[in-house]
Amino acid sequence: MVAANSKTVVLFSTADWDSPYWTNKQHIASRLADRGYQVLYVETVGIRRPGLNAMDLRRIVARLQRGTAPIREVKPNLWVFSPLTVPLGQRYAAVSLFNRWQLAVRIQSWLRRRKAKHPIVWTYHPYMLEAAEAVQPSAIVYHSVDDLGAIPGVDKAEYHAVERRLLQRADHVFVTSLALEAHCREIAGARTHYFNNVADIEHFGSARLDRPLPADLSEIPTPRLIYVGALSDFKIDLGLLARLAQARPDWHLVVIGDEREGQRDPIIAKMRAMPNAHFLGWRPYADLPDYLRGADVALLPQQINDYSRAMFPMKFFEYLAAGLPVVATALPALAEYRAVHRVAFDAEEFEAQVQAALDHPGDAVLPLDHPVLTRNSWDARLDTMLAIVGGDK
Repeated sequence: MVAANSKTVVLFSTADWDSPYWTNKQHIASRLADRGYQVLYVETVGIRRPGLNAMDLRRIVARLQRGTAPIREVKPNLWVFSPLTVPLGQRYAAVSLFNRWQLAVRIQSWLRRRKAKHPIVWTYHPYMLEAAEAVQPSAIVYHSVDDLGAIPGVDKAEYHAVERRLLQRADHVFVTSLALEAHCREIAGARTHYFNNVADIEHFGSARLDRPLPADLSEIPTPRLIYVGALSDFKIDLGLLARLAQARPDWHLVVIGDEREGQRDPIIAKMRAMPNAHFLGWRPYADLPDYLRGADVALLPQQINDYSRAMFPMKFFEYLAAGLPVVATALPALAEYRAVHRVAFDAEEFEAQVQAALDHPGDAVLPLDHPVLTRNSWDARLDTMLAIVGGDK
């Protein structure tokens, strides 16, 4: 490890900066910039191999268009780079070599303009090891937030082989669930550190303020059960939600979010016809506390599968910060927080737990200075991570 330029970070993301659903990639990058770091946010080059379908062809065209644009500054100290990559680079060595070359050339040019050497590389993308090494980093941080190999369409064996190489090289490995910790620790050992996902406690805490509700929400009768987030059919137990809405027509299900690109799930189509299921679509991050303010219970109806066993839903602490009771399926990552939310192991119990939350609404409200919330804020988390990496805090 060479001497750190602790004020420069190259962050390889698996999400585009303008994605409608912010994840820890955007939050970490934004907060590093707020602390005075020069941050280059490198948008995703993709994980799964594209297919010969209209959706993937549109993505390829959009990527080629963005890839010719200059690196842009989106806020003080934070720049966004959309790489120009040729599809199928993970399959053909020559294409992969070209992609790595042009990626390294543009990052090195940006570093020279910033007069920066030996940046910290913070990667969420396991395919970025060669690009990371090319910039002569002071440290490589691998931040594993999901088992991306479990996403439909991803070559799982190839993914984990590439990830193994990164785990062997990374100076620090941060993981967001105990399942990911066990997986990564087998290879990275003591360099592995478990940090569950956190939330912007102050932002979502504003849901507790006495303010008007959004007009579309105020028209919906109570009690309101809310889910916020993308409606991915491999993450959400859509059948459970449909059974809940059908079994309790007096409850009103409010969904803030859209189906993932290319998805047209028949269960959602059926639910849209139900009078007590209200799909309001995506809403800006800034507006989410206003919608949570008008809810009675927050829902985490996740499927329990290979993907969800390795995930820690960011919205868990967002819901708690908003002062809402939370009812969730039995996600392994949330086991240590069972004292502050209600857990259900099947559809019947999920309904019963929602009823209990409605019957005892005050039981689940944590004060904003409760240790569960203060320890799980972005600032607290970043302080701890930077202490490990060695950057300025």
